[in-house]
Amino acid sequence: MSDNLVEIRDLYFAYSADRMVLQGINLTARRGQVVAIMGNSGCGKTTLFRLIGGALRPTRGILKVDGVSMGELDQAGLYRLRRRMGILFQFGALFTDMTVFDNVAFQLREHTDLPEEVIRDLVLMKLNAVGLRGAQDLLPSELSGGMARRVALARAIALDPALIMYDEPFAGLDPISLGVAGNLIRRLTDTLGLTSLVVTHDVQESLKIVDYVYFVSEGVIVAEGTPAEIKASELPYVHQFVHGEEDGPVPFHYPAADYSRDLELAHA
Repeated sequence: MSDNLVEIRDLYFAYSADRMVLQGINLTARRGQVVAIMGNSGCGKTTLFRLIGGALRPTRGILKVDGVSMGELDQAGLYRLRRRMGILFQFGALFTDMTVFDNVAFQLREHTDLPEEVIRDLVLMKLNAVGLRGAQDLLPSELSGGMARRVALARAIALDPALIMYDEPFAGLDPISLGVAGNLIRRLTDTLGLTSLVVTHDVQESLKIVDYVYFVSEGVIVAEGTPAEIKASELPYVHQFVHGEEDGPVPFHYPAADYSRDLELAHA
């Protein structure tokens, strides 16, 4: 069994012949690692997630999850492999008319034949892991944003997946909830021995918990390294992103004509 749970080699993806989204992507995520994928909006991060989850198929290249080539799976094989994946959507995506307990139990009821008493024990175990066992009877509308995100995380680990993909797990969280979410991702990865892929814009919080970082820009990986290497990077794009600088390769202003010329025309 390979140490690499996710293995991507020379991957290309295009929605159409004239719209290449990802080009020559090489990425590896080992078992037990937290790996961050960072980059500005529209750079291809979400598309990469959709490819790993099997919602899209590569145009060219190799994409393997747990040794299985995603592009060669039929529908039944894809569904089997997806049971070994968990996804934490950006805003939780909880079922609004179900209690916290039933949200976490949903996958267990849908994909297993376990008796209800065993499901109950497993749900309480997952909720306890995220600190919300006492909230089992609440509805999503009764939860704070941070609590909803933790319930979604409990649901994501319900089937003991080998891989969890997090889509902007820190978005919209207050500083306390943000720290709790980051620590949970790290602790669950270490405790369960799974692999975590995190798409995020929150550089500082991510660098506290991840093992490795990939920076994507305009569909290509422009930098990669450990948190220490990323912090020390002198590459202009990485330096601008890490330090949140206005001036750099990523422009603040949308392309426009010369400003003084525009003002002259406005007063002509």
